[in-house]
Amino acid sequence: MKRLRARRVLPLFAVLFLVGCSLPRGAAMESEILRSANSANADFRVVPVTRENVAKVSLWPRAQSVEYRSWPRSGRGGMSPIIAAGDTLNLVIWENADNPLLTSGAQKSVEMNEIIVDNTGKIFLPYLGSVRVSGQSPEAARDSLQQKLTGVLTSPQVQLTVKQGRQNTVDLVGGVARAGNYPLPDQNFTVLGLLSAGGGITGALRNPQLRLVRSGAIYGVSAKDLMSDPSLDTVLRGRDKVIVTEDDRYFLALGASSSQKQIYFPQDKVTALDAVTLIGGVQAQRGNPKGVLILREYPASALRNDASGPDRDRVIFSLDLTSADGLFSAGRFPIEPNDLVLATESPVNGLRTIMGLVTQGAVVADRLDGL
Repeated sequence: MKRLRARRVLPLFAVLFLVGCSLPRGAAMESEILRSANSANADFRVVPVTRENVAKVSLWPRAQSVEYRSWPRSGRGGMSPIIAAGDTLNLVIWENADNPLLTSGAQKSVEMNEIIVDNTGKIFLPYLGSVRVSGQSPEAARDSLQQKLTGVLTSPQVQLTVKQGRQNTVDLVGGVARAGNYPLPDQNFTVLGLLSAGGGITGALRNPQLRLVRSGAIYGVSAKDLMSDPSLDTVLRGRDKVIVTEDDRYFLALGASSSQKQIYFPQDKVTALDAVTLIGGVQAQRGNPKGVLILREYPASALRNDASGPDRDRVIFSLDLTSADGLFSAGRFPIEPNDLVLATESPVNGLRTIMGLVTQGAVVADRLDGL
């Protein structure tokens, strides 16, 4: 009777074992991902995240190229605006003479409005012809015009006001209460002054970023850094464009974690330990805390034949969250945009599934034996 029972149970156990091994899982196991790591033809490199390796990797080139230049430092300018091409000048000229050239009768002054500074930086005035005014402050331009008119008129007095044109304004785009075009009130108008004029950055933006477009180049800094470092509050120039946007960098989360999606950077720097927290940690029933993997692809320009960079374009960084060194090192290892953070499946989970199936198989066998 026992032999008959064994003949029935053993084939059943074998079938259940094969079924358990082939059951669908939510993530791969670490051994499956790294199976060919030691092969001579492996097209990726495995780097454990340890104290020593974190220091080495910090010297490697970035996997993602920076799309903008370092933010320019602040400087000081004059307290007056500078006249530029496209500005509009309004002049009032007084002439103290019995037979004035510019006025008639008892009129002692003449107004010349809406005089536009041409592309060469000059304006045209009667008896003077073309006169350069660009590159001067309104006070300096007034003095210069008055001196030139002194050789033609009797005791002239000049009043000058300026309305800024496009070359003396800056654009504030997106992410603020009042985006638009703003004139430069003087040569010390800074980025923070512009943001204040625009009503400040809206609170809905995720880790707001600033982009300064100047002379065909793009500079970038986070709003947090700008507001915490006065030296980054750069002075604006005419035709600058300041763009306020949210941080669009992200990494991918997959596997035995609570989140499986694109996760945007909530701050300027995200470490591996931050990333594990952002993905909701490793699932207790499925995940392997010794097998959290970070998959990263480097451009060909970053490859090196020495320790100053990766020797393969595909690198897998492995985290062991069960050791003190692994946890401390994960807290220092930086995540880069487009990294894949993969929480691998625990091998114990598959074994647990198989044992559950075997137990159920034993119950079925007992029932068959009772027939």
